[in-house]
Amino acid sequence: MSPHSAGGASSGKTRLSRRSATVQARDNKTADKRARILDAAIKMFAERGFHTATVAEIARAAGVADGTIYLYFKSKEDLLLRLFDEKMTELTAEARAEVEGQHTAPEKLRRFIQLHLALVERNPDLASVLIVELRQSAQFLRAADRNKLAAYADVIGEAVRSGQEKGELDATVSPGTVKRAIFGALDELALAWLLGGRRASLRKTAAEVAEWFVRGLLPADGGKS
Repeated sequence: MSPHSAGGASSGKTRLSRRSATVQARDNKTADKRARILDAAIKMFAERGFHTATVAEIARAAGVADGTIYLYFKSKEDLLLRLFDEKMTELTAEARAEVEGQHTAPEKLRRFIQLHLALVERNPDLASVLIVELRQSAQFLRAADRNKLAAYADVIGEAVRSGQEKGELDATVSPGTVKRAIFGALDELALAWLLGGRRASLRKTAAEVAEWFVRGLLPADGGKS
């Protein structure tokens, strides 16, 4: 290979590298802007309510122009639904990883309950949006996005079924009923905490609730806890 051809190849690689870096920087900037919009939406929906908060307020909180939001989301309702979709995907993955890290079904259920209420306490704005504001969205109540919520609650049902197969939990109870009962109880506790001034410690509440549920699900002989 001649020096000229070697130099040309080197120059081509340099241009390709620069172009790749430019595209990467643009993608990072886009992702950062979208993330800022989502974070701002969580803050404004939690503070002002979904119906009261405006796109202009969300844009100001995110540090972008009003029209920029419409580059990423079709409407304020679409922003709420996409927020729910992405956050629930993240929360379900985290819950599943935490639960799978436990050895027995009682430990899995305790961990799920503790994690759920810890997440509420750690990020009350997000919890307020997911628990309070979405219930006021008629589109959400009709949408397939509810499957995300079902997938999150299924982490409980899977732990119960696994525990029954191993003899760790009462085989006569319905995993579906247990799933709905635990999720419903946690949802009500979180809602009461959010609307009641957020004064009590959800960590203590989680420990108590976890023990009640687990004790009631053990086999007559006590199982393995």
